[in-house]
Amino acid sequence: MSEFTLPVRVYYEDTDAGGIVYYVNYLKFMERGRTEWLRSLGFDQSLLPVLFVVRGTEVRYEAPARLDDLLQVQVALKERRGARLMFAQQVVREDGLLLCQAQVEVACVDRDSLRPCRLPDTLVQRLPLLS
Repeated sequence: MSEFTLPVRVYYEDTDAGGIVYYVNYLKFMERGRTEWLRSLGFDQSLLPVLFVVRGTEVRYEAPARLDDLLQVQVALKERRGARLMFAQQVVREDGLLLCQAQVEVACVDRDSLRPCRLPDTLVQRLPLLS
């Protein structure tokens, strides 16, 4: 599935008292993955005239990650519409075990007004869709 992969190590701060990754931290890992994916395409989010906000998620947790595990956060752009992006994301342990998968819908908003707006053309031209 992977279009872009970000390696992430599980630290103590990512886990609960049992040494297992706390469920919401998978969303943080995925956010980092999308940010680094954009950076890999040559975009610095702080310089864009727009912001990206998560509009919705559908997440399935398949298996737990534990302290010190090395994870691969995978990002693939499934769909691109006027003011929205739909991502397929997975978090996989280094041995290939699928831990978490999600569909993440991201909306594009104007940096100043925070109102929905179209994706800038410069961005659209360089965003690869998953085939």
